[in-house]
Amino acid sequence: MDKGLHFMFYVIATMLLLRESSQTGEKNDPKMLAASKSGFGTDSRGPEEGLPTLTVTTILEDPYVMVRSAELEGYCIDLLKALAAMLHFSYKVKVVSDGQYGAVSSNGNWTGMVGEILRQEADIAVAPLTVTSAREEVVSFTTPFLQTGIGILLRKDTVSQEMSFFHFLAPFSKETWTGLLFAYVLTCFCLFLVARLSPCEWNEPKNEENHFTFLNSLWFGAGALALQGVTPRPKALSVRVIAAVWWLFTIALLAAYIANFTALLSSGSEQLPIQTFEDLVKQRKLEFGTLDGSSTFYFFKNSKNPIHQMIYEYMDKRRDHVLVKTYQEAVQRVMESNYAFIGESISQDLAAARHCNLIRAPEVIGARGFGIATTQASLWTKKLSIAVLKLRESGHLDYLRNKWWETSCLHKSRDRWSPLQPQALGGLFLTLAIGLALGVIAAVVELSNKSRHAAGHVKKSCCSVFTEEMCTRLRIKENTRQSQETSARANA
Repeated sequence: MDKGLHFMFYVIATMLLLRESSQTGEKNDPKMLAASKSGFGTDSRGPEEGLPTLTVTTILEDPYVMVRSAELEGYCIDLLKALAAMLHFSYKVKVVSDGQYGAVSSNGNWTGMVGEILRQEADIAVAPLTVTSAREEVVSFTTPFLQTGIGILLRKDTVSQEMSFFHFLAPFSKETWTGLLFAYVLTCFCLFLVARLSPCEWNEPKNEENHFTFLNSLWFGAGALALQGVTPRPKALSVRVIAAVWWLFTIALLAAYIANFTALLSSGSEQLPIQTFEDLVKQRKLEFGTLDGSSTFYFFKNSKNPIHQMIYEYMDKRRDHVLVKTYQEAVQRVMESNYAFIGESISQDLAAARHCNLIRAPEVIGARGFGIATTQASLWTKKLSIAVLKLRESGHLDYLRNKWWETSCLHKSRDRWSPLQPQALGGLFLTLAIGLALGVIAAVVELSNKSRHAAGHVKKSCCSVFTEEMCTRLRIKENTRQSQETSARANA
């Protein structure tokens, strides 16, 4: 009995020891440790057994990397998470110490994120870092994950201009107005010509007057433009064909004009006086600058374009006053003063979306891309490039773009009104031309039918009667007879 009790106590003690050992092992297991999240400026994905850990440098810029509730979030953070899940690596994020992207300083050393990679303080840089030839010489870049360019960010009230006295002409471009004037004159001339040729409109040229004179034809065409019926009223089929086509043309044209003019008034803004970088250089109202030491600054410095050189000289002479340190400072300065910021167009689109009183000028130059920087000859460069391409092909990069750029002002910033060009009305002008041709053909057919009947009565050929009728209606015969009489008198 005693031996049995001792055996039971021994079994129970052994089971308790094994259970305590198991619990201690679970607590010390690295796989059970949660990923640590530190305070401002860093973020990390906890190391997992057998996974490499990369130190990632980045820069605080909305919406790429932002601090929310003592944690980092944004487009680049989401991109980094997707890359880590795809390539199976852990990471630790640190914000660049000097707040710079990367440029060569006066002592020849690189600053910013590029400098940290060269000093091996970071393995990769995941940020809105522009791929340039100078940076590519010292670090390696992956396939760009975002495409952008250089644009001009403005405040709407600093570039607004008073309405022109002839603002009512703005719905159509100059080319469209020129085409409309030519179509009006051509249609009135066809009305005048067809009314003379058609015997149904002008039956007796020798006895009765033709009501469709050229002045009356101009008045008839103008009345149709005003949607008013005016005299004389067409009687012949050929004249009615031209009149009907011209009426349809004017109705469609007026509808297009009213719609575009309504859109112009409802937009509340005229066409910006600063459309291009050349417009920016010519004006004197606004100061302009860019980020100090950024790729945009060196783009203008190295450009051979005369306009770009003028922009660089302006910024270089006033660098202490017009160059800004951060993107947030640039946006704030545009909003509070007469200042135009030259920078990445994709970031300016976001600023115009977040702040509805800002707008980006239409011209974008220097197409470029944001890439992930790594050390030269790094094994991660190709892996990250392939992963970025896979994310683009799967639509994940588009999803991230829509996620972080979606705001209430985004649609308004992109909705820019423009005058209606002739290409938009090409089909309408073609229809008018076909109608005019049909009207002229119908008038010739009507005149030839009358000539055929008249030829049977006077026993002449149809061609001779048609020629005589044509000359009579166009007043050619009378002029020829007068010239012959004048020459005869001179010979006598």
